[in-house]
Amino acid sequence: MSGNHRHFISALLTILLLPVSALSQAHGLDPVHGLLTPESVVQAADGKMYVSEINQPGKDGDGQIRVIDHGNASVLVQGLDDPKGLALIGSDLFVADKNRIWRIALNQSPVKAEEYVPASAFPQTPQFLNDLAADANGNLYVSDSGDIMGSGKGGAVYKITPQGNLSLLIDGQADARILAPNGLLADAKGEHLMMVDFTSGILYDYALASQHLQEIASGFGGADGLVRQANGTIYVSDWKSGKVYRVDNHKAVLIKEGYQSAADIALSQDGHHLLVPDMKAGVLDVIHLR
Repeated sequence: MSGNHRHFISALLTILLLPVSALSQAHGLDPVHGLLTPESVVQAADGKMYVSEINQPGKDGDGQIRVIDHGNASVLVQGLDDPKGLALIGSDLFVADKNRIWRIALNQSPVKAEEYVPASAFPQTPQFLNDLAADANGNLYVSDSGDIMGSGKGGAVYKITPQGNLSLLIDGQADARILAPNGLLADAKGEHLMMVDFTSGILYDYALASQHLQEIASGFGGADGLVRQANGTIYVSDWKSGKVYRVDNHKAVLIKEGYQSAADIALSQDGHHLLVPDMKAGVLDVIHLR
């Protein structure tokens, strides 16, 4: 065996024997501690991660967006209220915040948040704007989780076109199964929208053209975040129980537990890591997906 072959095999064995934490570190993804009630996270194509920090829930003006660039964390925008769901469209970062949506142009200097959809644009004032999702056509989708901590009802899901036009997609009056919709996931064509409900713990698929709502799986507790890998595997976080699930054959399969409150999860750009904001712990965790 040549020296080059021995070196290659040795290097390969070293990679295969790395623990999960080392694999995450090799991709530049390490857990981040000391965050202020982190709710949502997204990773841009350049590797930067953006995290929404509620800070003190219910206190206006103390929320912010933090950027993590190869382990270096800094505050990007301050002065928000309770920022939650995030979505990237090109160089624009969109933020769901209580009853309105912000747009942050990441390619402008200085970087600042501008109101994109005010509360007055909604047919009724939102109670708890929560998650955001985007499709390949530039449409945004936002969930209003309604009285999420009270009756667990009153939720709705809206669509926002690239021109900023807002329309109601579905709510509890149209379908009684819509209680407190949380995590959203749009398909590339903008024909289907998946959603998980915080109150019922059910994962649904909503066909926009036919307005048909179909149950996909259940058992996700206080369902929060929702992502799908390129191979079609779906993951759901359970905020109430601090767990993360994989969906296998329409069933919830636990992949990790022990979080204080697993919030709005996201996939890394390489598609092999799950980014998990643990709100109450103030930590952004990283799960390596085999």
